Amino acid sequence: MHNTSKKILVVEDEEKIVEFIESYLLSSGYKVYKAFNGRDALELFNSQTIDLVLLDLMLPDISGEQICKELRKTSKVPIIMLTAKAQEESILNGLDIGADDYITKPFSPRQMVARVKALFRRVSEENTTTSSDILSFNNSDLLINQTDYTVRKAHEPVCLTPSEFKILMTLAKRPSKVFTREELISVAFDGDYFGYDRTIDSHIKNLRAKIETDPKDCKYILTVRGIGYKFGGD
Repeated sequence: MHNTSKKILVVEDEEKIVEFIESYLLSSGYKVYKAFNGRDALELFNSQTIDLVLLDLMLPDISGEQICKELRKTSKVPIIMLTAKAQEESILNGLDIGADDYITKPFSPRQMVARVKALFRRVSEENTTTSSDILSFNNSDLLINQTDYTVRKAHEPVCLTPSEFKILMTLAKRPSKVFTREELISVAFDGDYFGYDRTIDSHIKNLRAKIETDPKDCKYILTVRGIGYKFGGD
């Protein structure tokens, strides 16, 4: 089945790479929009309904990191970074600012399409209503709506990326369980994640910044030293 309704924005300044990516995405049934610089990328994103962004970090005008930050101010659209920076710290920095996944260059077309499909699966699962319950913690200080996949902190809406929401739900549904990083990857992403274990730390850091009153004195996402993380809400 083709994914003709899914629109992917490819942001990359090397024309040959864009043609390569476009050909395989089109053959997989996706609609492709192309931007060769950051300014055009932001204009396209604001004028079209984009379902996923493939974002190169090295662009001639606006950096991919800055574009990611701009998108995250108003949108939780899935973002996959394209980067020639194979160093782990560069990748983790991209995840820290809101990207959901990454692909390092050079990459195979099968790997790229697999990553895109995996991320769309995660988003689709989050948008499938399985319960109308609202999880409430600490006298409604934190509300997690399992029906429309929204989160409110102190009655204010919190914008989470698909990956962040998946991790939060995984922890909140089993508050007595301590999850290792490997378990969070397996449970939260259903085996469809390709990242370093430390990418979980980056997503946890982002979550804490968004839902904790004081990220230095966490009440919800607790670190269990030497093991992993658990949920601490009452």
